[in-house]
Amino acid sequence: MLPQGTVHKILELGMARGADFAEVFAEDSESASMDLLDRKIDSIASGNSFGVGVRLLYGDDAYYGYSSDGTEAALLKLTANLAQAQRDRRPGQPSPFRQEPVTDRHAVRVDPERVPKRERVDLLRDLDARVRSQGDAITQVGASVSEKKRSVLVANSEGLWVEDSRQYARIRLSAIAEKGAGPQFGAESPGVLGGYEFFRELDLERLARSAAQSAILMAGAGYIDGGTMPVVLGNGFGGVVFHEACGHPLETEAIRKNASPFAGKVDQPVAQPVLTAIDDGTLDRHWGSLNVDDEGTPAQRTVLIEKGVLRNYLSDRIGARQAGVPRSGSARRESYRFAPVSRMRNTYIDRGPHTVDEMIASVDFGLYAKKMGGGSVDPATGEFNFAVQEGYAIRKGKIAEPVRGAALIGKGHEVLPLISMIGNDLELAAGMCGASSGWVPTTVGQPTLKIDRILVGGR
Repeated sequence: MLPQGTVHKILELGMARGADFAEVFAEDSESASMDLLDRKIDSIASGNSFGVGVRLLYGDDAYYGYSSDGTEAALLKLTANLAQAQRDRRPGQPSPFRQEPVTDRHAVRVDPERVPKRERVDLLRDLDARVRSQGDAITQVGASVSEKKRSVLVANSEGLWVEDSRQYARIRLSAIAEKGAGPQFGAESPGVLGGYEFFRELDLERLARSAAQSAILMAGAGYIDGGTMPVVLGNGFGGVVFHEACGHPLETEAIRKNASPFAGKVDQPVAQPVLTAIDDGTLDRHWGSLNVDDEGTPAQRTVLIEKGVLRNYLSDRIGARQAGVPRSGSARRESYRFAPVSRMRNTYIDRGPHTVDEMIASVDFGLYAKKMGGGSVDPATGEFNFAVQEGYAIRKGKIAEPVRGAALIGKGHEVLPLISMIGNDLELAAGMCGASSGWVPTTVGQPTLKIDRILVGGR
């Protein structure tokens, strides 16, 4: 991707200008997508991108720049512009490169480049037909496939030289239904770190039925009256609440700035003993997995909360040093245009001992939030507001009528201790997470769980 001689000169120049650490990140990526809207192929797109990022660290100060010009002259000029001439710093030398082996846990079984576009067209049209077959209330269907391959190189002044390739595949399906009370939306969007085999192995009927029935049920639902009540939060994408309200504050990007309610609480209880939360970058072929992170550190499994006790943070090089914790292989970036920071990978609440029926039966009146939608969160305070995509009233221990317009409102660190029951039906779901280093693939997840009380917004 880049000659070792060129990379060495970049690192050498940075160290000669007094940097404590120098790093080169090179990326060559290819992407393709196809979109269908109401039985017609709406767009087909493809592209490729190449660029190099250079980072120099002077103590706790980081200087980062990037260029799509991969010539040696351009990259040396970029490095010189980043370098800080400081009289109290002595020039250094980068260590000789050592090529680190990469264990590929996510091998591609079907090369997307060998699959004709016609197969993707047929797949999208098949999904459209399956969604429409679920009922006359369906008024609009959208579907898309997206694929991306990222080849990256990470080299630094400590002698690290790592090359890795990452192939992503994802499908998005949406359905809109109308049944007298206005349109309602249902969606599914699974994805993997893998090749075209993902699309061939999908259960298309299950995918179509889930998106369509969610829209149809909510189209005929009445509105919920808001208030503080127990909530049974569904598995899979229900984990987005933990991801946003608790996961981000557990990243050292927040911890090192003392902008997190979890700062300084390692080895302290933050939840009930029933709850264990994990961030695992090693899960085979999962959307948020990695072989190595974007600083070249091997992916690993990090237990964040163990039986209610906070154990670890998610860290990158800078965050680990400033927070005084080990590096967790969590440094991530959208592309060469961003410097890496600590980010989540596959983040989930682990299985518990309860059943969904037990949780529902324990609620006299409350909300069953079967599917979650979008929302917002303030990472500094953990305050969140998330819409419920598919919800039902719970009355006298039974799931009752569907309800629309619900939202969950609270603060992550305050809600966490109120999770009293956790099911054994763990499920993971793909998503995209945006933060200071751009948008990266992440997986959220959880079993069904019960929150004893939380503010539910309604009409």
